[in-house]
Amino acid sequence: MRPELLNPLFVPVSNLEGIGPKLTKTLTRLFHGNENAEPARIADLLFHVPHSVIDRRNQPGIANAQEGVVSTFKVIVDSHNAPPRGNRRIPYRINVHDETGEMALVFFRGQSDWLSKSMPVGEIRYVSGKVEWFNGKPNMVHPDHMVSEEGFAQLPLLEPVYPVTAGLSSKIMSRSIRTAVDTLPTMPEWADKNLIAREHWPQFNQAVTRIHNPRDSLDLEPNTPARRRLAHDELLAGQLALALLRLRLRKSSGKARIGTGALTAKLLPLLPFALTGAQERSVTEIADDLAKPERMLRLLQGDVGSGKTIVALMAALSVIEVGNQASLMAPTEILARQHLASLQPLCEQLGVTVELLTGKDKAAKKRETLERLKNGEIDLVIGTHALFQSKVEFKSLGLAIIDEQHRFGVHQRLTLGDKGDATDVLVMTATPIPRTLVLTAYGDMEVSKLDEKPPGRQPIQTNALSSDRIEELIARIYTAVQHGKKIYWICPLVEESEEVQATAAEDRFKDLQSRMGEENIGLVHGRMTVDEKNQAMTDFKEGKTRVLVATTVIEVGVDVPDATIMVIEHAERFGLAQLHQLRGRVGRGSDASHCMLLYYTPLSETAEARLNIMRETEDGFRIAEEDLKLRGEGEVLGTRQSGTPGFNLAQLEHHADILEMARDGAKLFVETNPDLEGEQGEALKILLYLFGQDQAVRLLRAG
Repeated sequence: MRPELLNPLFVPVSNLEGIGPKLTKTLTRLFHGNENAEPARIADLLFHVPHSVIDRRNQPGIANAQEGVVSTFKVIVDSHNAPPRGNRRIPYRINVHDETGEMALVFFRGQSDWLSKSMPVGEIRYVSGKVEWFNGKPNMVHPDHMVSEEGFAQLPLLEPVYPVTAGLSSKIMSRSIRTAVDTLPTMPEWADKNLIAREHWPQFNQAVTRIHNPRDSLDLEPNTPARRRLAHDELLAGQLALALLRLRLRKSSGKARIGTGALTAKLLPLLPFALTGAQERSVTEIADDLAKPERMLRLLQGDVGSGKTIVALMAALSVIEVGNQASLMAPTEILARQHLASLQPLCEQLGVTVELLTGKDKAAKKRETLERLKNGEIDLVIGTHALFQSKVEFKSLGLAIIDEQHRFGVHQRLTLGDKGDATDVLVMTATPIPRTLVLTAYGDMEVSKLDEKPPGRQPIQTNALSSDRIEELIARIYTAVQHGKKIYWICPLVEESEEVQATAAEDRFKDLQSRMGEENIGLVHGRMTVDEKNQAMTDFKEGKTRVLVATTVIEVGVDVPDATIMVIEHAERFGLAQLHQLRGRVGRGSDASHCMLLYYTPLSETAEARLNIMRETEDGFRIAEEDLKLRGEGEVLGTRQSGTPGFNLAQLEHHADILEMARDGAKLFVETNPDLEGEQGEALKILLYLFGQDQAVRLLRAG
């Protein structure tokens, strides 16, 4: 049950005056990314932070008004000039003056009745907006405010400006947020008293009020006491939820799984390479976890091409050795099939049964696979989201491996972990994540890091090339094709778009076919069927096609070791992490590889910085830290809708130190008061509900 205190904040925004069904949908889309999601609530408005401030304190007098500067004037209304009836192209004008000069207020498609009532001739009014000088005369087009002297007393002279979306005006947003702030009940103190005193932070209610009533633009800086206080509360809620999740997994006692080493010993001679030091270290860390009578929850973080899959296989073999099953879940069918293709030959030599399970399987095949899983005839199952379904039952699932966790919701890992008896969980990601983000998304996990490339891998030479040299590039690609090379050519769009000026994959595919022959060029993008994508990938892998034109559908995990050239067209449109992932599709064999970043001008400062970093380094962990600085945490892990923690109040590029405080605080609360009892415990439950972490309270109840 949600604490009663919070009820006023959890009513839909439609309860506010002036917000009907249409605006509710617009606000829901803005806050939740989808207008069909659970309707936006008043709490969402509270945490919608202004990005700037309009200062209306400037009252220079009409004659001294500066072009384009927001100014406020006390004026007398002289006359109204309405356009001729039926001619809406001529604007409605109201002439006003003050003691320094005269000005016209201009309204396109102005409502005559409303304007004559609002601005009666001879009356004093206050008007505020930007002044434009035209033929030596000042005009104000569509003033932001026109109020009487009584109204002026209520007018916020410092007006916060909020991010809005199509169909939503700043005025409605500001008014709704002011009402939301007025409904905020007085919150108990959930943070550590000593921390509040040491940091000189205001109380929660004072901090919210200050954010929405800034005294100047400095009040919106991320490092003001009010903003740091609210960032701490948001991060504390997340860290506390993760700490409670960890506690529950620990309490639901694990099983010691001490592998015999028989299968892993047989595997090593079959590999065409020796393990790197980082792989050996990670294998040991995982084996140590599996051997403990507590459930494992470990993150295996590997840079592109660092050999995560073999580490995952060795973990799976450890549990198969003791008679348990393992599952490997991938975010896409392409990736699941690729895992099958790389692991099946090894598993067959080891006598380990491996099967694929996806949503696209035919009914009879799926029934047979499910039956064999339940009977324990399958040792390792590789699949997609299909593994989450309730129909999927295991005889004894010992280890759940989740690849590219950030493509799944954080709490889905519980669902898969609950399919067995004390199932251990290993999460893998090929996206190097800055330490601060590891804490927020995976704060409940131990971390193993693969920061070495397998021996024999060549560095990838990276060059940035302006689009005016594209003919030269295509000529070089054609020569490479004639020498038997394999090339990826990445485009940002599937097909041409009126909204976005960028080359589409389908257009580039046709262009390259006309120059190099149809038989040499393949195409793969997200709108193709799974069979079409698999066929295109197979043709490229087997060398039937030499150039694969693709969208970012190939970003994660596609493995063609003899592909040596990567062209990324419109490189300026991609984020750093994405560029790094794409580049990682080449340089996987022993031949020298090249990455060409083809950019179109003009380049923004951020885009230029990205391209420079890509040329300077291949270190995914350094790239991830730089990406965080350039973009902020909201985008580094992908969108909020994908289940990653996107924040409203915290900005990790500014608040990394607060994240450490929040993590330490959460750890202490869980150690000293694991059931969140007493006055402080109740306050912490309110915090969890307020920031949408109520699943953690449900974990408490479930024990």
